[in-house]
Amino acid sequence: MGNRHLDWLRQSEADLATARGSLSAGHCEWACFSAQQAAQKVVKALYLKRGADAWGHTITPLLGSEA
Repeated sequence: MGNRHLDWLRQSEADLATARGSLSAGHCEWACFSAQQAAQKVVKALYLKRGADAWGHTITPLLGSEA
């Protein structure tokens, strides 16, 4: 299987668009959730692009040495 970093990047962009739409509609809780999802996926895309792998759903460990 090839490197799927672009899949993760596209999904991150979709999540960010959802976050912006939710914020515009006044749905702050969904905006926050979607923005967190976007951040998580873009970090995973970066790991994959660099030939590494990242697991988990918490941004802080993904950005640190724990991933």
